Amino acid sequence: MSNEFVLAVEDLTVSFDGFKAVDSLNLYVEKNELRVIIGPNGAGKTTVLDLICGKTKATGGSIKFNGIELTKLPEYKIVQAGVGRKFQTPSIYENLSVFENLEISFPRGRSVFGSLMFKRTQDVTDRVVEIAETIFLADQLNEQAGLLSHGQKQWLEIGMLLIQDPELMMLDEPVAGMSVSEREKTAELLNKISHGRSVIVIEHDMEFVKRIAHKVTVLHQGKLLAEGNMDAVQNNPKVIEVYLGH
Repeated sequence: MSNEFVLAVEDLTVSFDGFKAVDSLNLYVEKNELRVIIGPNGAGKTTVLDLICGKTKATGGSIKFNGIELTKLPEYKIVQAGVGRKFQTPSIYENLSVFENLEISFPRGRSVFGSLMFKRTQDVTDRVVEIAETIFLADQLNEQAGLLSHGQKQWLEIGMLLIQDPELMMLDEPVAGMSVSEREKTAELLNKISHGRSVIVIEHDMEFVKRIAHKVTVLHQGKLLAEGNMDAVQNNPKVIEVYLGH
């Protein structure tokens, strides 16, 4: 069964001091699917991403990515398998140019030392330019990354993941703190990058969710509360109760 899914999370549980932050969760993500996970604060959303990328170890259950069990793997092996994760705060090299940030992230130069050693070949340059166009930063390639706007920094970090060509990308609140026009462009960007890969997004902004989600998963107290398209989820009495009850 799990062969059809890029990601198959089954009976996933993690306890912190007896508190179940994630409680018997099942989650199945298909190829080229853009899934959004929503839920009130403390629902376990970020913890789920932490578990998938190996930052937090599961207490029980299974996380299969293309049939590979991730719960036993160290973080770097999970990255090598094709899982990319962007955290809430952008971690870019502020004093390097946009070009250099993307170049350092190119798979041949994962470490700073590695990227100093490898020659800037045409394939790297072409890929950097292509990614820069995708993330709306083609005109900023030589600009220092620290001078970018907040939204542009978020795009750069998405680009740093994209250049590694992960098969599953996970983004935690990508539009937090963005202007309206930046949000619109980010929706366009996420719709674009879900062609050819699966994307999981955690988001609070419901207008934004409507524009990108193929399917929405609602978490509440570490459990799966509801799942489906945005309309179905928004009209679900359990979901309305949880959101309005807060």
